[in-house]
Amino acid sequence: MANAIKGRGSSGHLPGRFETTVSEAVDDGWWLEEGDEFAAPALRTQVTEETARSIISRNQSPDIPFSQSVNPYRGCEHGCSYCFARPSHAYLNLSPGLDFETRLFAKTNAAELLRRELGKPGHVPSPIALGINTDAYQPIERRLQLTRRLIEVLWETRHPFTLITKNALVVRDLDLLAPLARENLVSVHFSVTSLDPHLSAKLEPRASAPHARLRAMRRLHEAGVPVGVMVAPVIPWINDHELEAVLQAAAEAGAGSAGYVLLRLPHEVAPLFREWLQVHHPQRADHVMSTIQQLRGGKDYDSRFGKRLSGEGVYAELLARRFALALRRAGLEGRRYPVLDGSRFRRPPPPPKAKPASPQGELF
Repeated sequence: MANAIKGRGSSGHLPGRFETTVSEAVDDGWWLEEGDEFAAPALRTQVTEETARSIISRNQSPDIPFSQSVNPYRGCEHGCSYCFARPSHAYLNLSPGLDFETRLFAKTNAAELLRRELGKPGHVPSPIALGINTDAYQPIERRLQLTRRLIEVLWETRHPFTLITKNALVVRDLDLLAPLARENLVSVHFSVTSLDPHLSAKLEPRASAPHARLRAMRRLHEAGVPVGVMVAPVIPWINDHELEAVLQAAAEAGAGSAGYVLLRLPHEVAPLFREWLQVHHPQRADHVMSTIQQLRGGKDYDSRFGKRLSGEGVYAELLARRFALALRRAGLEGRRYPVLDGSRFRRPPPPPKAKPASPQGELF
């Protein structure tokens, strides 16, 4: 059985689905103490800087309220055990398990690319969702500040955008977010999975604690920035009983809108989450997965539009009713995400063309 690793959401390097060879650890009977010559090295986060070729991702999904998104990082140190983006690391021949949360990639030219793409004549200024696949405010943002540089470009061009995060670090950029909010160009949403810090530490070990997220929500709200909450993901028999409490706490912290997403287990996320259940909740693991499969037509996951975020069946219908009632009690019924203003967009000038090289070279 796998063991929990402090500060990490995964317990091992699950191979990606494109791997042609697989290595497996075998217990040969030797017992190694930490610090021994042949003991495994401490698991540290590695960040690789990369030059991206494009920065705006576009989609036509009917399930989500945006068509454009920007992700300055690949991989996420928050280590959320349930993260739907984990399978993306398989395309890099890396593990969706521990590699996803320890081997990160930073798109150091993200701001320059964004300015260039916004300057294209065909760009339509509909809201950009910042930090969707992986959290734009994960811990390495404190040092690299790629998200802040992206926001500076969006402020310079008056381009509308939304944020969703699990990290209170977003408060650092309040000096940019507040003036953007005054021009109706930004809204910020916090993903709150649980109010229990012990459960949160197991589910999302390097994200901000629940009370820190709510405190950050209140600070943004008081500064005039529209804030909302996503109860995501809702996990049967793990955190589903907290739905009403999370919505009430968020409303008291200033949330003006709310939503929820049922647990999603695409590709490698399913075996990784099963392993997490066995490590942290072995007594209820079978019950949790049985309920998930009832919601997903007998499978671990159903990718159909209209079903993948909410599931189907009796449990899904009950959850939807509970959510609607909780919205009413929290005073959030009928509240919607703000419609941001794209009419203020200022198309940036094209970058200067490179001077052609002289056949005679440079004299000075």
